[in-house]
Amino acid sequence: MSPVEPLVSIGLPVRNGEQYLGEAARSVLDQDYGRLELVISDNSSDDGTEEICRQLASTDARVRYHRQPEDIGLVANFNSVLHRARGTYFKWIGDDDRLAPTYVSRCVEVLDDDASLILVTTQQAHVALDGTVESASCDGAPMRSDRAVERFTEWLRLLNESRLLLDPLYGMMRRAQIARLPRPIMLFEDQIFAARLALAGPFGHLGEVLSYRRAKPFPRLAVTARRLGVSPWRASVATTLQCRELLATVREVDMGRGDRRQAQAAIARMFVRRQWQTVDHRSRKLVRLVSQAVGTQTHHTVAPVKYSPGGSVGRCRGRGD
Repeated sequence: MSPVEPLVSIGLPVRNGEQYLGEAARSVLDQDYGRLELVISDNSSDDGTEEICRQLASTDARVRYHRQPEDIGLVANFNSVLHRARGTYFKWIGDDDRLAPTYVSRCVEVLDDDASLILVTTQQAHVALDGTVESASCDGAPMRSDRAVERFTEWLRLLNESRLLLDPLYGMMRRAQIARLPRPIMLFEDQIFAARLALAGPFGHLGEVLSYRRAKPFPRLAVTARRLGVSPWRASVATTLQCRELLATVREVDMGRGDRRQAQAAIARMFVRRQWQTVDHRSRKLVRLVSQAVGTQTHHTVAPVKYSPGGSVGRCRGRGD
């Protein structure tokens, strides 16, 4: 590590996060690393978030709090903490996440030791509402490759393999380099930004659980679209738009023709895989609906027809009548 510790900025974008915000902030301020700042951007919360943040800022000089006068949207609020940060290194943290006390110092060691790395990731633990913890290890070597296409194709593979394996968006990054990368306002924008990170430079990886994310149910794409401020109709073609953006991103990168074709093929494989997943999901849903409908009809069985003494057919009554 260099004699003078580099300043590390932890960016915390939040909107209505009063439930876990204090725990997340405390995990940052309790780091065993000296030179850090916690930059909070409050996206016009209407719960107790503002009070918590002002209390933190009044008791710890390392906390810098900014409140947006109106809701500026999810991506803009993420960008706000990034552009307000002053550190050599930068990390985003969710308002319901927390860090192990050695997170910052361990990541700084890796970045200081290898100037070629654009960021460093760690193994994460995902904590469910019932307290169940999930985690998975991965081989970080391919993401450390000098070839952009190898990092890009590996990222797409990990992305579609499991949400537990790697999350570049919540790694520790070199602020000046990642601040130049555009972050689109669209569905799956976080995955596209992570792909741009993979193309921009090698990743380091620590195979230690140093961060904890609170696992939440994935919202419907239409709900996410509203949070992002994009048209709801885009939810029905989200994968197509994502792949189109990835193809455009690959065209912007300086790489050989063969590498470009390899990257484009990886995007095509991802598109096909997701289309099959969509078909499979809808097929399973249809089978469930049909099974439920058949079960309901079976439950309402029909009694045998009886003839009345007058010779006319009597009323047929099911058990549900």
